[in-house]
Amino acid sequence: MAARPGAGGRVRFNVGGQAFETTTTTLANAGRDSMLGALLDSSWNAPPEAPGEATPTEYFIDRNPACFAVLLDLLRTGSLHVPPHLPEKLLYREALYYGLLDHVRAARWGAFDGDRLRLASSVPGRAPGDGTAIRAAPDGGCCVAHGGAVHVYNWMLDERRPVSLDHSQVNDVAYLDAATLLIAARERLGKCDGGMAAFSAVSGDLRHRFRVSHGSEPKSFTAGALAFDAQGDARIFASCKGRLNEYGVGVWDAATGEQSDFFYEPPGVALGDADRLQWLDATNALMVATLFPKTDNCSIGLLDFRDKTVAWSWSDAGTAASLEDKRVLHAIAMEDEQSVCVINQYDDLGFLDLRSTRAAGVGGVRWSSRSKLMNRKATGEESCYPKLATHGGQLFSSMNDSISVFSGPEHVLTSTLRRSYGGAICDFSIGGDRLFALHNEENVFDVWETPPPPII
Repeated sequence: MAARPGAGGRVRFNVGGQAFETTTTTLANAGRDSMLGALLDSSWNAPPEAPGEATPTEYFIDRNPACFAVLLDLLRTGSLHVPPHLPEKLLYREALYYGLLDHVRAARWGAFDGDRLRLASSVPGRAPGDGTAIRAAPDGGCCVAHGGAVHVYNWMLDERRPVSLDHSQVNDVAYLDAATLLIAARERLGKCDGGMAAFSAVSGDLRHRFRVSHGSEPKSFTAGALAFDAQGDARIFASCKGRLNEYGVGVWDAATGEQSDFFYEPPGVALGDADRLQWLDATNALMVATLFPKTDNCSIGLLDFRDKTVAWSWSDAGTAASLEDKRVLHAIAMEDEQSVCVINQYDDLGFLDLRSTRAAGVGGVRWSSRSKLMNRKATGEESCYPKLATHGGQLFSSMNDSISVFSGPEHVLTSTLRRSYGGAICDFSIGGDRLFALHNEENVFDVWETPPPPII
């Protein structure tokens, strides 16, 4: 490699025997954290060449020239054009070498918009009919839980080394960050396994096992639903069931992994069996939802850990006979934290007002019936319980083999995502500007992306 260029505005490269010439202005688009940015840092603000000056310095790089041409064009134009003969994974490998993966990813798909999503790919699963959960990673990858194993995929959808729990059932899985997976597992009868642990999302290695203590004595437990307080005190929450009725929600410090608190289950409130936990930043409370069919009576509450109180609660106990068939199967707090959206077995959406100061009965649910228009379950097709998610002001709901997108303050149906095979959707997740949908029959998961905006 030649010495660093001087005051020239043009730079030449010899990549794998093929010559390229560009400007320092174009290379500056790579960013200072990239290989090209670090190489040419001192020449970014150099004045253009004057007539008669020496020819530009040439750099030799022993890499693939076809990929370099695509990446250089990306820096010039901001758009990604991959020739049909060039494997995308080869391009991703070369982009990683140059430190341009973020540029490729940004050009590959745009900012998430539920109304502009397009099916980008489908990935076959490892255990048909046994998918438990799918979770999106912050960097665009994902993981899929199957029984006692979690299969991990990077953003290029290459499978990494899976995490195996040696026959313990995975109850929930979540990304603490792009490199760390949290896994909640069921304790087996007569075994001291189960609980919650952190694993490397890259290597699958165990990083930390979280402990629960009652009266300063460590106890074995079954961990259920997971949640994080990423904005405040960096806490991890998990619903917990101990052997001696030690039910409640455990709290751990995300930095140290040590237990910091435990909210014991009060009478009449099922916390240890919770299906869903969600931290509400503005409200400074944890939403806990215990839903049908795990329990006969569904309940949703907001836990205030500052004074160990249930700040707000709702239950369908004592439901009127005419409403007995409307069972809440999933719940999510809306992004404005003023209401909770719920869904029943008929795919009807309902809303609970969190601003109400009194505990609401089932009459407090404002139902919006959609079942007559939206139910597309085919004869003989196995169904899955519907799931909910929110992102960017939009509400998402899975129904049989499709996902509906609702927009605006009145939650108007604006889009429907559907593929042709794989069976009903048993879970879906949004993250890293992608939507991942896991189908139950073929255990295939779909990847939905928003196309990048056009370069004008």
